[in-house]
Amino acid sequence: MTGERHRPADSAFLRDFAYLSSIGATPSGGVDREAATLPDAMQRAWLGGWLTSHGFDVRVDAIGNQFGLLELVPGAPYILTGSHLDSQPTAGRFDGAYGVAASAHAAHAVARRAREGRITPRHNLAVVNWFNEEGSRFAPSMMGSSVFTGKLSLESAYDVEDGRGVSVREALKRIGAIGSAPELPLAGYAEIHIEQGRELEDGAARIGVVTGTWGARKFLVIVDGEQAHTGPTAMADRRDALLGASLLVVRARELADELAHAPLHTAVSKLDVRPNSPVVVARRVVCNLDLRSPDPEALETAERLLREAAADIERTHGVSVRLDRTHHWDRNDYSADGVTLAEGVCADLGLASRRVLTVAGHDSTNVKDITPTVMLFVPSEDGISHNEREFTADDDMVAGLSVLTGVLERLCVG
Repeated sequence: MTGERHRPADSAFLRDFAYLSSIGATPSGGVDREAATLPDAMQRAWLGGWLTSHGFDVRVDAIGNQFGLLELVPGAPYILTGSHLDSQPTAGRFDGAYGVAASAHAAHAVARRAREGRITPRHNLAVVNWFNEEGSRFAPSMMGSSVFTGKLSLESAYDVEDGRGVSVREALKRIGAIGSAPELPLAGYAEIHIEQGRELEDGAARIGVVTGTWGARKFLVIVDGEQAHTGPTAMADRRDALLGASLLVVRARELADELAHAPLHTAVSKLDVRPNSPVVVARRVVCNLDLRSPDPEALETAERLLREAAADIERTHGVSVRLDRTHHWDRNDYSADGVTLAEGVCADLGLASRRVLTVAGHDSTNVKDITPTVMLFVPSEDGISHNEREFTADDDMVAGLSVLTGVLERLCVG
């Protein structure tokens, strides 16, 4: 949707989002702001300044989650809202960042209504920028919210290293992002995000109300063979780790076709080939593999068939294949009351909504396990995401901001 007239507050949001998009901008219109890098530090500084100038008390916790607190009812729990600012190495500018900017503006608008006496709040408000949601520099993804919700220990997160051997602890210290924010009692959480698919666009809906998550199983795959010369080494004598990994890549794609009825999505990424020389048969390949489905039985079947394929590759090609499940989550539903609340806000605003599942993991998939959570989507043009061509129209962003503001207001008044 395009061409709608925007209110001054909405135009201010769009200007702020445009400025945020300039931090770490790439020549092709995307952003490069991996967790705890200089561009990430710059955007965190911008957000902290914006929050402070709009009356928020800015705090950072031990894992680098950045909070802006608004106390409306002393001693009351908080309604938290937010997303993440970190990105993939070459990413779209909307993923995560839209949700943080929208949350900041929505929380400020609700607080203003409370202070003007237009609503009577029962809860306080807080905005969050979760650390390392993407997991591109440091695995696993959704790290900040995992530590916050107790699913990952702080020390385990600190010990994770990037490809250059820099630990999370060291990276956070470098950008001054290790704090000691106090415990934050929650009464609810709301997150808005671009869909990263095209279900909304295909169905002509303006807002997606997320009812649940697909399940996912993520693996670190290590294929070991033996280094050899690519020329004279007899083919029968080769133990080619890259061949073994390639066969597993193909098998993963075949599984998606075989279990398409479930459906099942599969992917292999981040290939590390060693020694990666043009005249050497690879001795080791390390990669990431993930399986996603809303059907638990399909995930179980896919993992079983994948392990059978790995065993067959070992027998046939003289390599060893390790499939280490690094993390996973099951199909899980969001609060039914939250779904109803969000649909009511959409109806009041005259915006067409649609119930959807989220295929991707989001910080809300962690937070929903400790407090009632509302998750919203706005459309992604052509379903493109994790790509510099990622795009969501201004009018759709503004529509999402209006819905998020309405949701926060209803949660804030209880």
